[in-house]
Amino acid sequence: MLNMFLSIPSSFDLFGLKVNFYGLITALSYIAGILITCLLAKKRGFKGEDIITLACYVVPFAIIGARVYYVLFKLENYTNFWDVFKIWEGGLAFYGGLIGGAIAVLLYCKIHKKNFFALLDIIAPALIFAQALGRWGNFFNQEAFGIVIKNPSLQWFPFAVFIDRTQQWHAATFFYESMWNLITFAVLIVLLYKCKFKHNGIIASFYLLLYGIGRLWIEGLRTDSLYIGNIRISQLLSIIFVIIGATTIIYSFMQKKKKKDSFDIIMEAIKKS
Repeated sequence: MLNMFLSIPSSFDLFGLKVNFYGLITALSYIAGILITCLLAKKRGFKGEDIITLACYVVPFAIIGARVYYVLFKLENYTNFWDVFKIWEGGLAFYGGLIGGAIAVLLYCKIHKKNFFALLDIIAPALIFAQALGRWGNFFNQEAFGIVIKNPSLQWFPFAVFIDRTQQWHAATFFYESMWNLITFAVLIVLLYKCKFKHNGIIASFYLLLYGIGRLWIEGLRTDSLYIGNIRISQLLSIIFVIIGATTIIYSFMQKKKKKDSFDIIMEAIKKS
């Protein structure tokens, strides 16, 4: 079993065709996201065909956004213009994909007259699951790993992963994030099915809060972060996610409490009369 993680294959042959694991897993993560969103569609009044149409907007925008974002912060690696298009070799930044996907959802809602925040509530659980699956593409591409693990007693998977090009064991940060995302997915599903929130967008707010917390910590362990000066871009965006998510959730509960208090006052007035 250990040898498997000392020699990680990046591709395999299928009927004479070379299939890249990174590209395959990325494709499967998109498919999984679409299917889960279809299953959750009724929770916010959408139909399966609405989601299929939405996917036609989101998938290309998300891929382009993820690639453009990554390339812009790694321009020194792309002296050959055509290398920009080799996404199967890695280099898709999640936050870029999220920005591209959000633009696509806004465009879809504008054209088809749909509720943007209601749609986000069913996209959020599907998205975090797709992220959990997609991180395994990083495993096969030997990327998105963390700091060097020098203690021999900790050099085992899934705590650490052996990277061929460094010939060292590194923190398996892709795995940490995958597991965090699965936990977040479970929490969002429970919230969606068990909690009756009156305001659309609350599930999406919990996504921002929980994913932001996990990514903020895990990004600090990585060695391949994108930077602006000395600031890790993903950590900065994670902080923004946490602030937006927490603020929206707190505001929603405060509004609910105010309404409840008003109702109690009215009921007491009725009883006294």
